[in-house]
Amino acid sequence: MRIGLVGCVKNKLTTTSAAQDLYVSTLFKGRRWYVENSCDRWFVLSALHKIVEPSDLLSPYDVSLVGARSETRRLWAQETLTAIDHKLGDVQSYVFEIHAGSDYRDFGLVDGLLLRGASIAVPTLGLTQGQQLAFYANAQKH
Repeated sequence: MRIGLVGCVKNKLTTTSAAQDLYVSTLFKGRRWYVENSCDRWFVLSALHKIVEPSDLLSPYDVSLVGARSETRRLWAQETLTAIDHKLGDVQSYVFEIHAGSDYRDFGLVDGLLLRGASIAVPTLGLTQGQQLAFYANAQKH
């Protein structure tokens, strides 16, 4: 099973919407398209709500892990891993394809998934935001 994890973004609609539609940036739309075409299932990594089904209704919010204290990001990762455990159970045979910035990945989320026996793929690792936008745009052409 391949699971896509797509990081939330700042630009959102101003009304309650399905998570898959709430985030309106070009980057989020590219990430969404990619996981919808490469993964069996996908979720949004939300700074406020942890892990969210694409169809879950969310109100707009202004919370981000970017620039947050390290302790805040570590706690978020722990809580998100607990939510993944409850939602997916044993992930030992899963591949998690992560499309989110280091503030979401690098404070325990990736390590926690690896400790659970999962595999990790980060297709845009090391790319700048501009390079990521080009990566997703190019992927949609093929």
